Amino acid sequence: MRYLLLLGGPDHHARWAALSEEQKQTAYADFGAFAKAVAQRGELIDGDALQPETTSRTVHEDGSVTEGPYAESVEQLGGYYVVDVPSIDDALALAKLLPKHFAVEVRPTQGVQIR
Repeated sequence: MRYLLLLGGPDHHARWAALSEEQKQTAYADFGAFAKAVAQRGELIDGDALQPETTSRTVHEDGSVTEGPYAESVEQLGGYYVVDVPSIDDALALAKLLPKHFAVEVRPTQGVQIR
C-alpha cells in the first residue's frame, strides 16, 4: 500500500531560511541518506522538497484561482515522500527514520493511481 509522508510544521520555510548554509547542507545529506536507504529497499516511489507556499496557487471549485495554499495556517508543507509498504506500522517506522527537522504526517493513499 502507498503512504504519503508529509514533512512540515509551523513556519517551515522561515525556519529553513534561517538555517546556515552548513545546516542546510547537513539536512540535505540527512534526507538524501534516508531516500537512498528506502530506495534500496524498494519502498520509495517519489519524494521532493516543496517551494515556499508563496509560490503556490489554488484552483477553487468555481474555477477561480487564488495565490497561496488552500489552507490558511502557519503549518506549512516543506516536502513529501511517497512510499510503498505493507502497513501503516511500516510507514510509521519509515517516518521515524527521517531526520528530526520536521513533523511528519503519514497518510495512506486511496490506491487509485491516476496517470
